[in-house]
Amino acid sequence: MLRTLLILGAAALYAQMPPVIDPKNIYSEIAVGKFKPGMQRYPSLIYIPHTRDNTVWVYDPAKKQIIEKFSVGEGKNVEPQHVVPSWDMTRIFATNDLNNTLAEIDPMTGKLMKIHKVDDPYNMYYTPDGKYMVVMAERMRRIDLRDPQTLKLVKSIHVPCKGVNHADYSADGRYMIASCEFSNEVIKLDMVKYEFIATIKLQSGAMPQDTRVAPDGKTFFVADMISHGMHVIDGDTFKKIDFIPTGKGCHGLYPSRDAKQLYITNRGEGTISIMDFATRKLVGKWTIPGGGSPDMGGVSADGKMFWVSGRYHHEIYGFDTSTGKLTDRIKVGNGPHGLCIFPQPGRYSLGHTGNYR
Repeated sequence: MLRTLLILGAAALYAQMPPVIDPKNIYSEIAVGKFKPGMQRYPSLIYIPHTRDNTVWVYDPAKKQIIEKFSVGEGKNVEPQHVVPSWDMTRIFATNDLNNTLAEIDPMTGKLMKIHKVDDPYNMYYTPDGKYMVVMAERMRRIDLRDPQTLKLVKSIHVPCKGVNHADYSADGRYMIASCEFSNEVIKLDMVKYEFIATIKLQSGAMPQDTRVAPDGKTFFVADMISHGMHVIDGDTFKKIDFIPTGKGCHGLYPSRDAKQLYITNRGEGTISIMDFATRKLVGKWTIPGGGSPDMGGVSADGKMFWVSGRYHHEIYGFDTSTGKLTDRIKVGNGPHGLCIFPQPGRYSLGHTGNYR
């Protein structure tokens, strides 16, 4: 009886989480044209945070020009890392971890609106029910839950690893898998009780990065920049089940608009590997002519372009997803990192540079 009550209580916590429409494909609602009502009023823009010059640039792909540039703080210790859309997709933030701020950006104009004080926001997510903003406070070894409107701290989850960074959720949102890049670990968190559960220790020297769940909602891929590929983890049992080599400096992971393929950035060799979700086999590789450093980005709303930052080359890249050809190469500022395309199809945003469901 007590166990039944506990289960019902846990379910009640997720009463407001949008239901999974297709259990075989949790990305079914990010398909072309499936915009949340009201989203198409926003202009389609690309937001580029620069870790080395403390700016965000805004690129209009239709006009093929930079339309805004603004500073998010003065001095050496700022480092805007990622641009993150809010759960309800009405707000956009640049995460400035070293000076403990979030820079709020107006999604209608691409202009800076306000600077908010928030501890160590290296990266940022949202709980699938929209109840909390989830701040990856990397250097503090915490995951902070904040009110998504006021940004006030509600609870801190202390994690026993270094560099907690990228994450994703199971299909039902009940647990999170996160990477810890400086201690070669992957951790699992209970997101009903909001507490740490367990750790997988990877091989010595591993450096896990971006983390993304497959369309089945339980198989997780964790990029590893030093091992040059992806660890495959069964989220339910929390066991490593495979490793897929992709290329030097494997870093960012992005599902295609139809959720049939995964685009994988190999920052150390200037390529994008393509994996078929159904078979977990690599089916292609796109190469940046002359080399590059593809890092973080996303797929355009129509699925025709894959945009990604060039971390060490002062540029961003646009790939035609039908051919794999690099069609756009735009010079930007110093240290472009967590590039975000907004708006995109989907019912809600889980954060990062655009993890929608």
